[in-house]
Amino acid sequence: MATDTAAPETAEPKLSPVEGFKTESRWLRGTIAEELADPALDHLSEPNKQLIKFHGSYQQEDRDARKKRDKPGVGKAYMFMVRLKLPGGKLTADQWLVVDELADKHANGTLRLTTRQSIQFHGVLKGDLKALIAGFNAALVSSLGGCGDVNRNVMACPAPLNDPARRQMQGLADAVAAHLAPRAGARSYHEIWLNGEHQKGEVPAAEHENPEVNEPIYGRVYLPRKFKISFALPEDNCTDILAQCLGFLCVRGPDGSPVGYNLYAGGGQGQTNSKPDTYPLLAQPVCFVTPDQVVRAAEGICKLFRDHGNRADRKRARLKYVMKDWGVEKFREVFARDYWGWPLTPPKDVPITGLDLHHGWQPQGDGKWFLGLSVENGRLKDEGPVRFRAGVRAIVQKVPCSVRLSAQQDILLCDIPTADRPAVDSLLNEYGIPRPDGLSVVRKWSMACPAIPTCPLAITESERSLPGLVDQLEGVLTELGLAEEPISVRMTGCPNGCARPYQSEVGLVGRGGTKYTVYVGGDSFGRRLNAELQDGVPIEQIVPRLRPIFTAYKAERSAGESFGDFCTRVGLDRLRGLIG
Repeated sequence: MATDTAAPETAEPKLSPVEGFKTESRWLRGTIAEELADPALDHLSEPNKQLIKFHGSYQQEDRDARKKRDKPGVGKAYMFMVRLKLPGGKLTADQWLVVDELADKHANGTLRLTTRQSIQFHGVLKGDLKALIAGFNAALVSSLGGCGDVNRNVMACPAPLNDPARRQMQGLADAVAAHLAPRAGARSYHEIWLNGEHQKGEVPAAEHENPEVNEPIYGRVYLPRKFKISFALPEDNCTDILAQCLGFLCVRGPDGSPVGYNLYAGGGQGQTNSKPDTYPLLAQPVCFVTPDQVVRAAEGICKLFRDHGNRADRKRARLKYVMKDWGVEKFREVFARDYWGWPLTPPKDVPITGLDLHHGWQPQGDGKWFLGLSVENGRLKDEGPVRFRAGVRAIVQKVPCSVRLSAQQDILLCDIPTADRPAVDSLLNEYGIPRPDGLSVVRKWSMACPAIPTCPLAITESERSLPGLVDQLEGVLTELGLAEEPISVRMTGCPNGCARPYQSEVGLVGRGGTKYTVYVGGDSFGRRLNAELQDGVPIEQIVPRLRPIFTAYKAERSAGESFGDFCTRVGLDRLRGLIG
């Protein structure tokens, strides 16, 4: 005789350990202050190591020092990276000079310009952390939310042109960043780093047990993972909008003024080699919003991620997987019903058509000029005859000029009167700073993440290896008559993809040792993912294996066809046949 059996209950997935650290953190305090004050410690415990990310810092080690560890008494050489939160990549002259000074006082004497329009200090010792963070906060610059499971730096086109769209995007980037900033977390930040003091204009968060009061957007456990936002123009996708969790593409009216934004969601770069269900994805168009709806839309998408992101598996915890698993129609449905409140307006038919590096002298449209300088892999340093960091400091002191950073790891010196241009050019010569027009096109279009020796996730070199590889590419491309082609090359030391290698025409992703996975067929304007050409390629073989593909491109390309378009058109089978 058959009997009814109750269906087994579906067990809730076990949360990742980081979720527990956040839950017990007392709004991101943990015991960071106590461990900072303990002179016997040169590093933080695992819970505090995770929590300090929300404060804008990663605990790292000097991986170059690992080779000395076999000697008796030699342990890990711990250090920290600190990342600023700079919406739109903007700094005043005074702020830049403070940041520059702090790099010598409390870091390794360099400034690292990031692919998200920010600045990182590297080589910071635990005993210098508080002085460093207090130092730039005194200049009204913060690191709160520079890392961690919250909204990261909000990007927007940095060019200070007299253009209503760019001005509006910069203003909205500021507004979105302020609205999505942690509330209770800000109180903890100021207690730990600033002795309870607040920056001018900040309102301290009240202490309540109710997470809807303390953190009205994030709640007690914040987001499942990081959350990235950018603004871009159709003709200038310099912030790689489709690589973002949330993107706003400006839509102009007949008179050229901005009328709203196409909202994109679900982009992201990272993947994990051992997990085939992780992969890079491009953001998908969701709806159209007016400028006055942008902040509310950002909050809604952020809350959707908060409620539906994967908190059990951090490898699959990004918003892009919510979009991938649901599909764009369900994503729209849930967003409209639960986080928006009324029917969505369909996105406008506005394609992405270009990307501007913003290099060289350019008029701002207000009688002043900005100068865009290419910074190789974003590392601003003084080395040999090229004293880039000292030269920028001298220019900012003399003019003075404001500073903006690009998502291509470059720097823009802004608001320069015409009368000061000769003095700036003279200082460029004095400090050996190269003009962009004196650099090869492939070098200007290249990017790399820091990787070894600072990043704990890196499995190969990146920043220190790409310049030599670009040297080889310059020779091959010049020989083939392709030196003026804007071929984007991006390298990362691991599959997390911080330099956005999966969209570039040539992507080089660390595989281990000195081997890389080579990708081709992306798009310099950020509109298409590339595809894996070959895995495990030794670094010395990368350019030789690409050479026959460049040769075929030279001989067979259509008029105006880019390298990435050519690779996509002919297909991987043909390309793999070329390299043997």
